[in-house]
Amino acid sequence: MNWIEMKTLCGLCGTSGREHAVRSYILPELEQIGLPEDAVRVDRLGNVLVHKKGASAAKRRVLFSAHMDEVALMVTDICEDGALCFDAVGGVNAAAVIGRQVTVGEQKLPGVIGSKPVHLLSADARKKPAEMSGLCCDIGTESKEESLRLVQPGDIIYFPENACDFGDGSFASKAIDDRFGCAVLLAMLRSELPYDTDFAFVVQEEVGLRGAGVAANQVHPEIAVVLEATTAADIPGSEGSERVCTLGGGAVISLIDGRTVYDKALYDLAVSVCAEQGIPQQTKTKIAGGNDAGAIQHAAQGVRVMAVSVPCRYLHAPVSVIRKADAESCEKLAFALASALQEKTV
Repeated sequence: MNWIEMKTLCGLCGTSGREHAVRSYILPELEQIGLPEDAVRVDRLGNVLVHKKGASAAKRRVLFSAHMDEVALMVTDICEDGALCFDAVGGVNAAAVIGRQVTVGEQKLPGVIGSKPVHLLSADARKKPAEMSGLCCDIGTESKEESLRLVQPGDIIYFPENACDFGDGSFASKAIDDRFGCAVLLAMLRSELPYDTDFAFVVQEEVGLRGAGVAANQVHPEIAVVLEATTAADIPGSEGSERVCTLGGGAVISLIDGRTVYDKALYDLAVSVCAEQGIPQQTKTKIAGGNDAGAIQHAAQGVRVMAVSVPCRYLHAPVSVIRKADAESCEKLAFALASALQEKTV
């Protein structure tokens, strides 16, 4: 795993429909690989589709996919006192952003997410979860006119760049979901592949898996492998199956989630590959979340899908945490699948 590149990718700002900074990083990297001009294309939605020749012709068409977008907030209105109203782009928990420093708009203006002080809340309001409608973004202005000189509705509020090595063997950052998957795809594309393989860096996963289905309808894969980050709830107060998956447990190979029932033969193949190659792996203990496999599965004439995910604490929060060893297990499994999906009966 290239952790320097991971820090770079996570530091980019690219929410759903605004993935241009991520795409602008990926495309020059693909140029350096030396792929033929017709092997890389950008579709109307902004998906980056890549076909790479391997040492042998593919026996079946296999797609590896990851999404470029991250969750964020969007300015929806500006109050008379200059505060910014906003809503979430993707699944962001309002309670997780209160008091956080953020950056606003293309100029990356510093801002702070504020809420009504607790001592001014009614007893009933204190018992209810925070809502985006009750929050604001303070950019240090004192009037609507002053704020409008700096910010417009539609501008994006991002969590600031914060990638760092963390603790003993961990990595913390915003946007690990799913710059991790993008990093794995880039590593695969830079390698000598055993078979012809397709890749998709897709848009708008966080707002309904919109880019992946469009990409799969163009590629027409028989099998798709989605590289993702998935919720690890292994924190104090969470017991048994409620933990979903755990940091340090290895690559997460999914059987089912909120959007997809995964192909059991592909699941079994991945588990057997891990056993053969000594790759730590685990399975979710609870039906939770969803990813682009849910859209890819029913694209074209139907696609057999599997997901390989890195367990991630505090998903969709201003800072998430993964274990480096888990990420490296996922990457190793992805490389192994590039061969196994062609050579083994599934």
